[in-house]
Amino acid sequence: MTWQFWSVAPVWLASIAAALIIGFVAAPADRIEWIAITLAGAIITTFVIQLAIRRKEGFVVRTMASIGGAMLVLAVATGVLALLYG
Repeated sequence: MTWQFWSVAPVWLASIAAALIIGFVAAPADRIEWIAITLAGAIITTFVIQLAIRRKEGFVVRTMASIGGAMLVLAVATGVLALLYG
């Protein structure tokens, strides 16, 4: 597999954990800001992990998978929080 799932999964798992923490801990008025901060952190974490691997083959695919997955997780979390606490 060219995009190496093990280099993408930590960002997805961190995004899921952050979304759960935001949902349970953050004030309703602050949730959107924290979701945006989480996405920024996921992007930075993605680049740190991908650059630490030091493999240029598949870099773009791994980066897209990592950021895209984090974005999907956070979009779903935003939708669920909007429906629950709307």
